[in-house]
Amino acid sequence: MLSVLECMNCHRQYPANQVIYTCETCGGLLDLKHDMDWLRRTVTRELFDSRLGTLDFPYNSGVWRYKEMIYPDVDPAQIVSRPEGNTNLYPAPRLAQWAGVDKLYLKHEGENPTGSFKDRGMTGGLTQARVLGMKRVACASTGNTSASLAAYAAWSGIQGIVLFQNKQIALGKLAQAVAYGATCIRIAADFDRNLQLVRDISEKLDIYVLNSVNPFRLEGQKSIMIETIQQLRWRVPDWIVVPGGNLGNSSAFGKGLREMYEIGLIDRLPSLAVIQAEGANPLYRAYQTGFEKFEAVEADTVATAIKIGNPVNYPKAVRAIQWTEGVVEQVTDQQIMDAKALIDAQGIGCEPASACSLAGVKKLVESGVIKPHETVVGILTGHVLKDPDATIAYHEGLLDNIESAYPNRVFAAAPTVESLSEILSDSTLTLV
Repeated sequence: MLSVLECMNCHRQYPANQVIYTCETCGGLLDLKHDMDWLRRTVTRELFDSRLGTLDFPYNSGVWRYKEMIYPDVDPAQIVSRPEGNTNLYPAPRLAQWAGVDKLYLKHEGENPTGSFKDRGMTGGLTQARVLGMKRVACASTGNTSASLAAYAAWSGIQGIVLFQNKQIALGKLAQAVAYGATCIRIAADFDRNLQLVRDISEKLDIYVLNSVNPFRLEGQKSIMIETIQQLRWRVPDWIVVPGGNLGNSSAFGKGLREMYEIGLIDRLPSLAVIQAEGANPLYRAYQTGFEKFEAVEADTVATAIKIGNPVNYPKAVRAIQWTEGVVEQVTDQQIMDAKALIDAQGIGCEPASACSLAGVKKLVESGVIKPHETVVGILTGHVLKDPDATIAYHEGLLDNIESAYPNRVFAAAPTVESLSEILSDSTLTLV
């Protein structure tokens, strides 16, 4: 076997086909550990470049193009793929100027099949569920995971089960889970409690857990980094900036970047900046103590996708930050929604949590952490239609405690040329 499951703390190993999420000895999180010597002999830039644009399964996926680094042992016939990935990397010069850097790219994971980066992880997780012969899969979710699980479970013919909290769920996400046929259960508890319930019920009822505690999820998500750097013609940016909620992406990014460096795909590591909402900032608080102290928080933020107070992947995120000499920053809901309005106004669009990336870049430039001449890649995690209510409420000035700095108000007109002319002659109507 080219891959095993290994505890990140005590390094105990388990076979990759065992149903397990944490170490039986010490409770540590598990990595899918690959044979690095084999990868050094097998993987080249030319191999991955040769698969670009192919129509052939599974390499038409922006995850399975990198199969050797994701899950080399898996039989392609077992792979569950929509396909996902192949998302655009947008140069954003106007946003770069606003944030204070010369060169800014936005990697838009909202262009995945269900509208978020979770599809990259879910192809790995559902593939492993199929390998294991599981009949049911489940997750706790603030929204995006549920949409992705529901779609991929339906695609693979496996029952999907989703546990939601009973408030502050974006309807665009809940609607997807319902539409794709998952068993959806509202619970009077927050995400962190629902995740524990999923883990408890999975043991009792033989259900496979597909939250990011699942190491096969994170393997899929690390393809974001491989694809980003391939799109940059294998030139490494100075910074990767990513929103932080349950910390699966930051964990996956650190692992993927380190593996790319170890096998020679890249010659240096970029620094990772994880950006949390001020109302859901346990990683930021721990970072302020040098990671000497961690405390869960009661999360509250307009960015519902990262409204998580006790992130399961905290240890892996700390490891990723240390590996990359990275940083953690926090931004307010005001800063998030203003940054979102600017991203949206470029014609790109994103859900609120995604805008942490741009807001974080600006704040880190202002504090001198990111230098103006450095190249920055910000990750947009979800599609603009994931949370349309927040978008409309911002532009209408209806969000509590948030001023609409960049509003695009909706006008009302009488059915006459004169009424329309009055509106369209307004000299203040300009592009943001």
